[in-house]
Amino acid sequence: MSRKVLIVDDAVVDRQNLERILSAAGHFVVSADSGEQALLRAKIDQPDLILMDVNMPELDGFATTRRLKADAATKDIPVVFVTGKNQKADIAWGRMLGAKGYVAKPYTSEQILAHIDA
Repeated sequence: MSRKVLIVDDAVVDRQNLERILSAAGHFVVSADSGEQALLRAKIDQPDLILMDVNMPELDGFATTRRLKADAATKDIPVVFVTGKNQKADIAWGRMLGAKGYVAKPYTSEQILAHIDA
């Protein structure tokens, strides 16, 4: 089943890599390069899932997710963190914020697609 996925990452290479994986699997991809842009894209595009980096300038992935979950228009969109921050405390914090999953960088295509299909 094809899904609309919002990729949020300030690193162009990471965004392009995720776009390639998802597009090759038949999914429709929209992207944002900041937390602020992600909040706007989520409201406009209403994606089925958001893949969110944590380390971003200004509004990081944790703060962005907190704002998404506080907004009635975006609170039900599942968020999966895709990040280099993979300490137990980071994973626990992500879950407390309502994240549906957590994928550590570097990742495989299979790890990413498993979260899309879940």
